[in-house]
Amino acid sequence: MADAATLEMREDGAGKVVALAGRIDTAAAARLWEGLLAEARGSAAIDLAAVTALDTTGATLLLSAEAVAGPGALRNAGPPVAAVLDRVRAALAAPRPKPEPRLPPLALVGRAAVRAGRGLLDSVAFLGEVIATGLLTLLRPGRLRWRELLRHLDEAGTRAFPLAVLLGVLLGVILAFQSAIPLRRFGAEVFVPNLVGISLLRELGPLMAGVILAGRTGSAYAAELGTMTVNEEVAALRIMGIDPMALLVLPRVLAGMLVMPVLSLLLTLAGLAGMAAIMGLFGFPLATVSQQLRGFVALSDLLGGLAKAVVFGLAIAAIGCRAGLGAGSGPRAVGDAATGAVVGGIVAIVVLDGIFAVAYERLGL
Repeated sequence: MADAATLEMREDGAGKVVALAGRIDTAAAARLWEGLLAEARGSAAIDLAAVTALDTTGATLLLSAEAVAGPGALRNAGPPVAAVLDRVRAALAAPRPKPEPRLPPLALVGRAAVRAGRGLLDSVAFLGEVIATGLLTLLRPGRLRWRELLRHLDEAGTRAFPLAVLLGVLLGVILAFQSAIPLRRFGAEVFVPNLVGISLLRELGPLMAGVILAGRTGSAYAAELGTMTVNEEVAALRIMGIDPMALLVLPRVLAGMLVMPVLSLLLTLAGLAGMAAIMGLFGFPLATVSQQLRGFVALSDLLGGLAKAVVFGLAIAAIGCRAGLGAGSGPRAVGDAATGAVVGGIVAIVVLDGIFAVAYERLGL
């Protein structure tokens, strides 16, 4: 190539001169690196008059050669070449960021605890802001975007009905089979509806509905709001004086709270239907199953499960929205937000379920 980099040695009155010509780019720097540094030792100057182009790698090579030959060894550089050299020289002279100090294990545990505490405080503050926005909306209902609420009700609820029915039926079938195996040893298969019914109504119905909501809707909330945050659309709303909590968060939280009892009830009914089908295979008619359920399961069990479902919906929707609004920058921000929403939602409903279990036991419910 006509502009291929070349290295030539010549003598002048001041001593040995290293003359470079052509395009000094990354490929040329790799080829000339060792030879130029070797020839630069003891040279009076490095002539750049014939250099036609220079990139940052080539500039790094020339500055390294100058350090070997001595200050001021680079001469006759054209304006474009001199500009690249000045930029790279300034970048190399800039102070390097200090490496993060290595902390002892106890300090690492303490830092993790402090970060967890700050995250918990931020979550509580976000939940308080959501509740405050909801109370203000009661005074001014016009702040709520009803069309958005209906859209989220459809996406979080109606479109999740087939999945809830499928999981409910499978859960009822599995529970009935697994319960019948040990009870058959005592001839007590007739009590399978009692066990499955109370499990679905009080625990598994709301819990599995919460898992569905966290996997489908919580991640969707985090992805949508995370994309808006990365694209600075949320910041633009704040600049225009529009409250993102009322515009973006409140419809999603209300939708999560409203659809969770419906999903829980639908999943529970589907599970009872699956259990009844298995009991039919064992030779128990539907009337026997219904009688066992009516004699053992009370309305308080159903209402207790639905109350838990409402709280689960609030927690899942709030965690998903907070993960989206707190998304960072970069290509992984949205994915990390969605992952955090799913994990946080599932952990939250398990913790809340334990709290409800203790509370119900203390209250005698």
